[in-house]
Amino acid sequence: MQGVPAEVGGAAAARGMNAQERVRHTLADIGARDGELRSFVAVHDEAGAARELQRASSSGGALQGLPVGVKDIFDTAALPTRYGSALYSGHQPRSDAAIVQAIRRAGGVVVGKTSTTEFAFLNPTDTRNPNAPGRTPGGSSAGSAASVAAGLVPLAVGTQTGGSVIRPASYCGVVGFKPTYGVLPTPGLKPFSWSLDTVGLFTRTVDEMAACASAIAGQDWSRPGGGGTPVFGIAWAYPWEPLSASGRKALEAAAAALRESGATVRDVHLPEWLGPVFQAHDAVQGWEASRALADEYEFHADALSPILRDYLTQARRVDDARYEAGLADAAAGRQNLSTLFDGIDVLLTPGAPDEPPQGYGSTGASTWNRAWTLLHVPCLNVPGLQGVNGLPMGVQVIAPIREEALCLRAGRVLQNALRQRG
Repeated sequence: MQGVPAEVGGAAAARGMNAQERVRHTLADIGARDGELRSFVAVHDEAGAARELQRASSSGGALQGLPVGVKDIFDTAALPTRYGSALYSGHQPRSDAAIVQAIRRAGGVVVGKTSTTEFAFLNPTDTRNPNAPGRTPGGSSAGSAASVAAGLVPLAVGTQTGGSVIRPASYCGVVGFKPTYGVLPTPGLKPFSWSLDTVGLFTRTVDEMAACASAIAGQDWSRPGGGGTPVFGIAWAYPWEPLSASGRKALEAAAAALRESGATVRDVHLPEWLGPVFQAHDAVQGWEASRALADEYEFHADALSPILRDYLTQARRVDDARYEAGLADAAAGRQNLSTLFDGIDVLLTPGAPDEPPQGYGSTGASTWNRAWTLLHVPCLNVPGLQGVNGLPMGVQVIAPIREEALCLRAGRVLQNALRQRG
């Protein structure tokens, strides 16, 4: 497997710092700049970071001491884990989540925990959007997306149950990657919906993502070649809502850049079964969330935010039959994925409904992500585009199940095409 390019380390690596110096620089940078951004909720001191670096260095992994932020929905033995909730204030797990262990084996150094919404649902965090002042960074992986967008860390870990990797990546103008469900490990993750919860990553560029994701997963997804230039499909009508002006603008710009670069872009019509899959997400998530957070709801309801408490109240009304029907619709959709990719290699859609919404009272909607999450397909947000107001607007690359290398290769083609177009 290829090593991670030096530029992934950001400004510290660019100045020729070794791993120890880079980690120290990262901690100092977080201390100096994160007070206003509020992307981290817990950070190692120098001694703690040195211990993490020593453990990571012994692995000889490709990340070579790369500083990493991990969403505070994952257990960490050396840092507190609150899951975004005051209920778990001071909570100290006894072991690390599997993804934290995977990062360490790959040579990465977890320097801190990034802010998450309450139990990774919709109650907004205090995190600010560094690339769209006064607007939400999204959720629930807000801290991870914002910390990478601000250059505090070159790599951060998030999760997606609806759209919580791709949407904040679109809002903050960074690369967000949600691999196939289950490809990155979930043990040690506080669950919300176990059929949907998927571990994802954030970086600044697709090349960095391919290298980092490959190292953590132990897969070889980073090679630029293999199979030639993918054929891109774009649908202009969807079963959930019409394209916004910003979404249409981003797709049109992406299509133009790809065609100018010599890639093939085809207009496609989405299969009819995609509508029921989109609808099924609500039932699957609700039924599972009401059980995953049963103790918190039954014994500590007054300590929950109103938005989560009201959601769980409604979710408990999803009966077994509706849940089973949702699972069946999802399974049927996965069986019929070949009809979605008929004549194309990957599908392009907006990464989010629109530019990041004004203010901090909402994390935005997962409308453009939840069907793909339920289908378990890999998705990649490619930044570099803008909506009608000049704010970040990402394009989402969607590939068949287990085709991470294809998804990343297509993302690289799109990224390069956008750069060439200026």
